[in-house]
Amino acid sequence: MAKKITLLGSTGSIGTQSLDVIRAQGYEVFGLSAHSQTDKILQQIEEFHPKYVCMTSEAGAEKLSAALAGRADAPKLLTGPEGLKTLAAMDGPDVVLNSVVGIAGLGASLAAIESGHDLALANKESLVTGGHLVTQAVAKHGVKLLPVDSEHSAIFQCLQDKESAKSLTKILLTASGGPFFGMKTEELRGKTKADALKHPNWNMGAKITIDSATLMNKGLELIEAVWLFGLPPEKIQIVVQRQSIVHSAVQYSDNSIIAQLGVPDMRIPIQYALTYPARVPGVVPELDFTTLKLLTFDVADEETFRCLAACKKAIRKGGLGPCAANGANEEAVKLFLEDKIGFLDIGRLVEAVVDSDSFGGGYSLADVYECDRMARAFVRAHL
Repeated sequence: MAKKITLLGSTGSIGTQSLDVIRAQGYEVFGLSAHSQTDKILQQIEEFHPKYVCMTSEAGAEKLSAALAGRADAPKLLTGPEGLKTLAAMDGPDVVLNSVVGIAGLGASLAAIESGHDLALANKESLVTGGHLVTQAVAKHGVKLLPVDSEHSAIFQCLQDKESAKSLTKILLTASGGPFFGMKTEELRGKTKADALKHPNWNMGAKITIDSATLMNKGLELIEAVWLFGLPPEKIQIVVQRQSIVHSAVQYSDNSIIAQLGVPDMRIPIQYALTYPARVPGVVPELDFTTLKLLTFDVADEETFRCLAACKKAIRKGGLGPCAANGANEEAVKLFLEDKIGFLDIGRLVEAVVDSDSFGGGYSLADVYECDRMARAFVRAHL
């Protein structure tokens, strides 16, 4: 029997690459979701024939409903954030793959887990903003949490020897360094949206590409790694690997280091999450060592890239600190993409939010959303 997949965020970069994997493996699509890209999801409906589709924007839902009107084979349409959670919770799929961008994916992640679904997680903000809620739910419901980020998939793959994994002492979390690697503060002052969107190695959506340029993405991944692998932040070292060939590594108690390598193509970690624990042929080319002449390693510069420093502060504070950092960043990146603030303002605002409170202690899902709201308001008030 072919696996059935519910794919949340199907029109984004990870979503479309996930459909490449689904197509290649002959899997069935149970449900799809998108925010507002009606034309793209209509094409996906034509090819994959999902039973359910969710549009989270009101305008997108109205447009899709009109396009599907009168069709006997039309999928059932769900709408809004509640529709997304309903889709994530539905019986039917073997795996729910969450590639929604931002805190908007948290509710759907929890809904999938609480309904007993294995969750392939490309929405790092689920763990950044609600790490203890997500990990508690995974433990309670006995489901698998399968990382899709290339770095976390690499770490996950390196830890498959369960006996060796008990002696894990350090994670080496790799970063490309983004388009501004090696630059200092004054060089970054005039950088524009067009400059920041030129990533050297990866093809990603606008928000994640900006996060890569600020190194916020790496800060969020550090927080995610703390929750996924149970190491404190001081045991996670960020290493710049400019070629994006070494996707991350682990170090054991005997100081042996095991790394995962491959071409920079997100379909490798996506496929492993969907086929786990099996490895099968896929659509990604092999890494050709006859053409690989250079692998370089460097240190991430958190003195210049303050978003990274802010994320480290946030996870050390604990509680809602990471949620505040994420909310501030989402709002600041939105303003930067609208040309309302400068590139360096993103790090300034994120760090200011983290420094504004102690943030420790337990929290509920309602607390997460309130913290996110307050962090966004803080950003708008401190432009």
